[in-house]
Amino acid sequence: MSAVAKAVWFIEGQFNRSPSLDDIARASGTSRFNLSRAFTWTTGTSVMAYVRGRRLTEAYKALCNGAPSILGVALEAGYGSHEGFTRAFRDQFGITPDEARKGCPIDERLLVKPIKMEDMTMTQLKEPQTRHRDAMILVGLGARFRMDTAENIPALWQKFQQYEGSVDEVPGYWYGVCGDWGETGEDFFYMAGVEVLSEPADLPPELTTYKIPAQSYLVFRHDEHISQLRQTMAAIFERYLPENGYDPSAMKTYFEFYEEKFDPRTGLGGIELWMPATKKE
Repeated sequence: MSAVAKAVWFIEGQFNRSPSLDDIARASGTSRFNLSRAFTWTTGTSVMAYVRGRRLTEAYKALCNGAPSILGVALEAGYGSHEGFTRAFRDQFGITPDEARKGCPIDERLLVKPIKMEDMTMTQLKEPQTRHRDAMILVGLGARFRMDTAENIPALWQKFQQYEGSVDEVPGYWYGVCGDWGETGEDFFYMAGVEVLSEPADLPPELTTYKIPAQSYLVFRHDEHISQLRQTMAAIFERYLPENGYDPSAMKTYFEFYEEKFDPRTGLGGIELWMPATKKE
């Protein structure tokens, strides 16, 4: 059973006991850093957002079924106070627990159903190539993202396009760099950029420089539409790396490599994913 499957199983039996990310990671047999990334890529939501959503969804059902005490529902859901429960409930559903008990309708898409293993789709990976690259200097537009807000990355690429040609770049290639991960693996720095032969002396203030050392990589192909990249990342981190003796925790900086045949208008053409080839000790 995969770490994500173990996490889902554990959460479903424990979410009303307020399990922490560390609790869930221990039950899954991995670090919270690895679990956070693999869980979001595999399921489309973060670990703790899933825990919170499941707790509140079950609480909503209890209230709709006429639970006599809101505080009792709050305690059953793992909340220590009426106030904290009400705040979280309103943030999730846009109404108060009392309004829910009175039959006030909500958008049912806000309810978080149990994840079923058959719903966890992953790409069937081709065997990656092992390649070495010399040190690189990349220049681009970067920002920090949470795993559950990664859908905002295309807007960063769109914004970066206005800087095309403003630096002496290596033509025909674009890079999406993922690095500087937060301690829990839930947030990261992403840069849309291009390669340059030397560090520019004068950059527009919005742009930044990112240096990547010389190293060996596992190079995976993603030939589906770019919107399906999450499924490929899930297969890499949840299946290929651990099953082949590589250390997912060592993947602190990796990059997407976009060749000229990739069409940003259609999202087609395929890209390469370059992951540091670091074996477990």
